[in-house]
Amino acid sequence: MSDNVGLSTPRGSGTSGYVQRNLAHMRPRDNAAPYLPRNPADEPRHHPRQPDKGLLEHDRKREVEVKVFELRDKLEEEEVDEEEIESRCDELRKKLLAEMEKGQDGDRRRSGGVGPAPRKSFKMHQVHELADAKIKESERLRQALKISKDYEEGSHWRRQEERLKKGTEGDAAEGNKDEGRRERDVDRGRD
Repeated sequence: MSDNVGLSTPRGSGTSGYVQRNLAHMRPRDNAAPYLPRNPADEPRHHPRQPDKGLLEHDRKREVEVKVFELRDKLEEEEVDEEEIESRCDELRKKLLAEMEKGQDGDRRRSGGVGPAPRKSFKMHQVHELADAKIKESERLRQALKISKDYEEGSHWRRQEERLKKGTEGDAAEGNKDEGRRERDVDRGRD
């Protein structure tokens, strides 16, 4: 065995002692990390992953079609005429799609600060829905706390440091002004 890799002796271990590379091991991506900036001069900033709008729309339409199919199944069990089934299904589909559009407009209004948005629990596989809900929640929180959209974390400290630097540069000029004021005050009889 070289470099202390593998078993010192395969005896009694149930293996042959043959060492091979783990092909399933995934190495971290150094130059293509998803959250790091493309330009190294840029400061790293948190950008949540954007949900795929197409997938979200597809899931909403799929929910509508599931409800339409349930109605169709129920009507077929009741042995209703095929034309009646089609007309009722089309009617329900139009109604649900209109409600879906109205609900999206309501979500847009809610994200504008009008009323709380409904809470919904998501399953593990609903990644895009979860990301969309997280973005909406962050937007509501940002508006509630009156944080501007161009806010950067730590910008207050940077501005404060800039003010201090300007203050130290201005101190020399200000010192000259203070000396002039003191001389005037002494001349006027103030101390």
